[in-house]
Amino acid sequence: SIAILLYLVNKFKTPDHWYPSDLQKRARVDEYLSWQHANIRAKGSKLFLSKVLLALFTGQPLPPEKLELAIEELNVVLKQFEEKFLQDKPFIAGSEISLADLVALVELMQPVCAGYNLFEERPKLMEWRKRVEEAVGKELFQEAHEEIMNAKNL
Repeated sequence: SIAILLYLVNKFKTPDHWYPSDLQKRARVDEYLSWQHANIRAKGSKLFLSKVLLALFTGQPLPPEKLELAIEELNVVLKQFEEKFLQDKPFIAGSEISLADLVALVELMQPVCAGYNLFEERPKLMEWRKRVEEAVGKELFQEAHEEIMNAKNL
């Protein structure tokens, strides 16, 4: 939850880049954290839930037309994410990683774990992902996603 992340940032006095004290950078982080619920999270998790969990529970794959619609909806918000939030910056709030980047990448990994590589044809998004992974640490990133990466194999 975003509320828990903000609590942890304040309680443990994390480095400023995670939740910047600069009001413009913080506003950028807050803007993304508010936007992502109805956009990246909603569309990314819809694809994951429909393609992986629904098939797991019903034993039936998602009909192709519904899968195509879910991918189209996700592609719309991915374009918005690139244009509105990433623009030409290394990270959402500027030159350093923030909570916004961390939350964004976690949400974007759900469709990837469902077998839809949304980074493949988006070089800007792919480069951003690499920067976020490097900032977090590739080993930690892999460990954090190990369980969900295996979900499609259930």
